[in-house]
Amino acid sequence: MPYLSTLIQDRIDQKLHKLESLRPLPSSAVRKLKEQFEIEMTYNSNAIEGNSLTLKETYLVIHEGLTVKGKPLKDHLEAKDHHEALEFLYDLVGTKSKPTISEHLIREFHSLVVKKTEEEFAGKYRTSNVFIGGADHTPPDALQVAVHMKNLMPWFVKARKKIHPIELSTLLHHKLVYIHPFFDGNGRTARLMMNIILMKVGYPLVVILKNDRKKYYRVLAQADKGDYSLLVRFVAQAVERSLDIYLKVLTPMTMDREEFQLLSEISPKTPYSTKYLNLLARQGKLEAHKQGRNWLTSIESVRRYVGKKERERDLDNNI
Repeated sequence: MPYLSTLIQDRIDQKLHKLESLRPLPSSAVRKLKEQFEIEMTYNSNAIEGNSLTLKETYLVIHEGLTVKGKPLKDHLEAKDHHEALEFLYDLVGTKSKPTISEHLIREFHSLVVKKTEEEFAGKYRTSNVFIGGADHTPPDALQVAVHMKNLMPWFVKARKKIHPIELSTLLHHKLVYIHPFFDGNGRTARLMMNIILMKVGYPLVVILKNDRKKYYRVLAQADKGDYSLLVRFVAQAVERSLDIYLKVLTPMTMDREEFQLLSEISPKTPYSTKYLNLLARQGKLEAHKQGRNWLTSIESVRRYVGKKERERDLDNNI
């Protein structure tokens, strides 16, 4: 069964098509976006796992080679390792051939993610059982990890022919964190593997925000119980956020370019309260993306939502 709603899928497909229509993209703008997203991804992905570096400190460690006073050496090394893994990801996506999702590639990414912090275990499956603090799910026995990982590949080959890339990348991401094949670095590795699938079909780098950490763990827990719909929608909203940012920067001024604003700024121009707009955004019914802790949308997005509701009402009245 499809887990991605037709409404969100069509909206995202249209935005991806719009981005593709702008090609060739200006190289200088793309380079700046790539740098911005790499730092944002490194900061957020590490912060979700407990890294204490701020976004600014992550930038200074990676691009200036600075050591931040009072911050653990491990946090600095994690930032450098993750950035190297991202560079490898971009190189892989940039090749004309499709990267083969394999056990080898997963282990290679894990090796990069923990190269300087867990060298002894880099790229190696765990040899003892682990427990995830605060989670109901207990990962499979260590003796079963190799079997689960081997079975993951035939599933992927079969699934990629049937489901949307957003669903495919989300399910792969979940299966990796569910198996928990490594002692450490499972989440970071899973988020990188998710991005290989998405970026190879044209999506920009997708970032799971640290501010959404609690919701992220909550929808992962739902997926542990077999309900993938919330996790797929969560990832889809992250995909749409990246597309919105790219389109905002890359759409020429001569073309119609939507201005995304805080919900509190949009609300007075619409029939809806800020609270209701927030609900629509969280449910994926309204085109919106997060900036920090705040949802942003555009007046055009609200108008499209209103138009859709009116069409549905007219259709119901004619039945």
